[in-house]
Amino acid sequence: MHAYRSHSCAALTADNVGEKVRLSGWVHRVRDHGGVLFIDLRDHYGMTQVLCDPDSAVFAEVEKVRAEWCIRVDGEVKARDASLVNAKIPTGAIEVYVRDIEVLGAAAELPLQVFGDQEYPEETRLRYRYLDLRREKMQANMALRSDVVSSIRRRMWDSGFREYQTPIITASSPEGARDFLVPSRLHPGKFYALPQAPQQFKQLLMVSGFDKYFQIAPCFRDEDPRADRSPTDFYQLDLEMSFVEQQDVFDTIQPVLTGIFEEFGGGKSVDQDWPQISYKDAALWYGSDKPDLRNPIKMQVVSEHFAGSGFAIFAKLLEQEGTEIRAIPAPSGGSRKFCDRMNAFAQKEGLPGMGYIFWRDQGNGMEAAGPLAKNIGPERTEAIRQQLSLEVGDAAFFLGGKPKAFETIAGKARNVIGSELGLTDENRFAFAWIVDFPIYEKDEETGKVDFEHNPFSMPQGGMAALEGDPLDVLGYQYDLACNGYELVSGAIRNHKPEIMFKAFEIAGYGEDEVRKRFGGMVNAFQYGAPPHGGCAAGIDRIVMLLAEENNIREVILFPMNQRAEDLMMAAPSDPTSDQLMELGLRVIPQE
Repeated sequence: MHAYRSHSCAALTADNVGEKVRLSGWVHRVRDHGGVLFIDLRDHYGMTQVLCDPDSAVFAEVEKVRAEWCIRVDGEVKARDASLVNAKIPTGAIEVYVRDIEVLGAAAELPLQVFGDQEYPEETRLRYRYLDLRREKMQANMALRSDVVSSIRRRMWDSGFREYQTPIITASSPEGARDFLVPSRLHPGKFYALPQAPQQFKQLLMVSGFDKYFQIAPCFRDEDPRADRSPTDFYQLDLEMSFVEQQDVFDTIQPVLTGIFEEFGGGKSVDQDWPQISYKDAALWYGSDKPDLRNPIKMQVVSEHFAGSGFAIFAKLLEQEGTEIRAIPAPSGGSRKFCDRMNAFAQKEGLPGMGYIFWRDQGNGMEAAGPLAKNIGPERTEAIRQQLSLEVGDAAFFLGGKPKAFETIAGKARNVIGSELGLTDENRFAFAWIVDFPIYEKDEETGKVDFEHNPFSMPQGGMAALEGDPLDVLGYQYDLACNGYELVSGAIRNHKPEIMFKAFEIAGYGEDEVRKRFGGMVNAFQYGAPPHGGCAAGIDRIVMLLAEENNIREVILFPMNQRAEDLMMAAPSDPTSDQLMELGLRVIPQE
């Protein structure tokens, strides 16, 4: 017999009754039933109930074991009494009577329990991650992640792509986040960087003639953490293709992701029609460039109904250039209680409040209620109701100002309204391509024009587009949103040096600086660069959605905490004096 096991803890069934077996695993819990000891023995695959009574020669040894001890048991498979069969687990029809036991690894007092669903502080969970990962939910999440990555790879190969590995140590290349720098020992005073993404290398692969590339790529960015973002590193499905237009990229990635969500989505419906929504419309309708389309609410501009009205706050606001009033329809939200709750939400977000109107039945007809309704009068409120297609029992909420100042809060309010009123379909994955991103933006204080989005995307209209107003220039750049998260980002690349130099010149970067920062790519584009484009899909976020988790750390094996610290491995740590001397570095203490 094998030194540690003849079967896993999920393998034994009624067909094994009478067999002598050997199992190894962790003590999930111990129960004492009138002197008979029952142990739920757990390994990666499942659970088997083993028991020992006082007649056993090893009863005294079994009595010593505690939760999370790692043990080996030899025993005999017996059938459970019919009334004690546990249909919830594969081994529920049998139990193993212990004949011998060996302690493979005793456990000290546990800082967190593996058995049960107790909640523990994040600091405890991350410091003892190896224990946290033993929990059933975490085992399932990590197995799901592994299966998703495996399925993605198969689907990409089936689509005609090959996987290539790009460098991990490279040159610093600003791509929207801070680099992690790596000092060079052989070149004192100079630094490598960990790649924020394989962006330049995958484009160089297209120049090299490889046509279709993909990689499950590690990416490194020194970012502030969020619930849906790791502060240090993450993985993405990175792909690039030559001789393609924007729609070709969409047609390539859609069946891959559709298949993944159908395979691992737990039976939730997966939208087959992925609308293409302009960045401008997404901001207007949803207050976000990653809208949750499970929520049917669309915001609308209603400025005309407040211009010159009796509601002085909005009327005066509209006299300022670039301002507007937007309405968030709230079907079935027509109660003062709900309106007051949303008003309180706005105040928590830092606003004085949020105007509202709700429509109620007064017996002799419909009436518009709320402070706004009284100020603007029945004709205007009726015009608003008709524009928003609202009825008795519905409401509308209003925000005003310069759109960029209130769009984010309006988007949050839309999500809260959709959730609280039960309008958001929780049993669905809803996808949308966000397209037509502006390349440039203007700083209102300085008037300086700079890149708003990816500087490497091809301007729509090419060189001719760059001759006009920079704020009108749109790029062939796109994101894929799903249920309120950005899953994919990509672009058709600017592969022509003359257009690239012009694009950077508009943002105040001369040709010399472009060559200095991106010399490898610019030089390569002088030698017959093909039109190319691609995208990258966030593995961590995909798995987070599939696992129905709200925090990305629940689907990463060994994540950092909110302060970008690895509590388990004590990173970051102080370098030794020898290390600093070898690298020619000195640490200046922070005041």
